[in-house]
Amino acid sequence: MALEAGHEWSPPGVDASAPSVARVHDALLGGTENFAVDRAVATKLKTAVPEVVDLVWCNRAFIGRVTDFLVREAGVTQIIDVGAGLPTIENTHEVAQFADPAVRVVYVDNDPMVEPHARSILRENGGATAITADARDVDAVLGHPELLRHIDFSRPVAIMMVGLLHLFPDSEDPWRLVADYMGAVPPGSYLAATNFHTAQHPQAKALEAMLHATMGTGFFRSRAAVERYFEGLELVEPGVVNLAEWRPDEHRDGGLATWEEVLLGGVARKP
Repeated sequence: MALEAGHEWSPPGVDASAPSVARVHDALLGGTENFAVDRAVATKLKTAVPEVVDLVWCNRAFIGRVTDFLVREAGVTQIIDVGAGLPTIENTHEVAQFADPAVRVVYVDNDPMVEPHARSILRENGGATAITADARDVDAVLGHPELLRHIDFSRPVAIMMVGLLHLFPDSEDPWRLVADYMGAVPPGSYLAATNFHTAQHPQAKALEAMLHATMGTGFFRSRAAVERYFEGLELVEPGVVNLAEWRPDEHRDGGLATWEEVLLGGVARKP
């Protein structure tokens, strides 16, 4: 971000003094759409858990593999990426439209920087757009005029909630949130969801503590709690697994790296 009189310029409606999940994620990926406060959090996270950058890229790779599966194998032609964050590289629409140029993608995020940044990238792409909305307000998201211009709810839709659900405490019932989204889409639709996993090793505990200290969020959950997101749905093989184990692009020798145990996720179909 450009500096003016020693201060970082920020778009209208954006608070540059408070860290944002989307912008911290961007900083960890080496992006430029972030502020000093976001970079400071990213530095603290990397200091506490140096592998956090690998973890973020693991998450990114999972999105790519899932998107490719949804389009090439499942035949999905509509994707709503909820809690999408700032576009970086190998974005959902890029992977999806490489597999099938007719796929339509809508990005959803509550950070007001995401929509204008995404739209600048998508200005010549009639099949993808971005909206600003709170993921917890399902009606506002799915009823948004711009989303409805791209998505036809008479046909199957993929709801992607990758890197989102661990932002909500149990008191906000993220399981109900998932159920509300899936209840609003027709049979044959898909859910892709992830959550930080309560792995019993120092890196996981250090990352959870630092996320709460810097962002006030980051709720790690048991395998059983993550599996609850997919209740009533048909899990796609290999089920709920560590992200690195979900249909990897190449054969893996040996076990998981310690940091790879921190993320769980899966994909499921609505019958």
